[in-house]
Amino acid sequence: CLTVGSLDQASRSVYPIATIPIDIMNISCAAGIALLRNAADVHLHLKSFSPLLVEGPGRLDDRDAAPVANKIVKNLRNYWGENMAKPVLLITQGDPLNESGKGIASITRLVAEELGVKRGLVLLDPHIDQDHEKLADRHDVIHEMRYSTMIEIIENYHDHDAVGDITKEIDRSLSEKNKKKRQLGENELAAYYKDYALLQEVTKVAIKAVAGEITVAHTTGDISEFGVTSFFQ
Repeated sequence: CLTVGSLDQASRSVYPIATIPIDIMNISCAAGIALLRNAADVHLHLKSFSPLLVEGPGRLDDRDAAPVANKIVKNLRNYWGENMAKPVLLITQGDPLNESGKGIASITRLVAEELGVKRGLVLLDPHIDQDHEKLADRHDVIHEMRYSTMIEIIENYHDHDAVGDITKEIDRSLSEKNKKKRQLGENELAAYYKDYALLQEVTKVAIKAVAGEITVAHTTGDISEFGVTSFFQ
């Protein structure tokens, strides 16, 4: 099973964290975003960062984002200490903002704001989901990347078929989740769950390979067994 611990012993989940409100509806694309088109570009620009990924539910999270972000930031600072060798880059995966100011997109904005860091963005390629890049929040994003580039990175860094291994594990997990859904008399998970689960897990492996380290934080310890975030287990 692909877990945070399997990426790096130093990588761990950091549960809820801290921040100050910002204008969550400012979703205009910031000037100066660099599109990193291949593995070499990603390596060149991200090797000098310590990547942070914050994962959690989106539209189903009805908590106010600020106290959640505050708790995450507090926990991260305790975990990292004062001796970070490289600047942090918060990696997001295209979650759209919503008008309520709640959910993962709002939380990651606040975490980045409180930490005083910029963000990187990894998106599904248009042939997988043509709307993903259109809806993504690009606030304070300086580097934008595609899922296909994450696959290229993994293929460059791993001798074995690591992407195939991740895909098999996600297929296994999907099968188990859908079996339980049927037992509960509910509809199976939509087909896009696999795409977003792959984006989530492939991104972590690829970014870790490039930067040599990664920190993964979750916005809640109560992760739905049917949510995309649950695939990290």
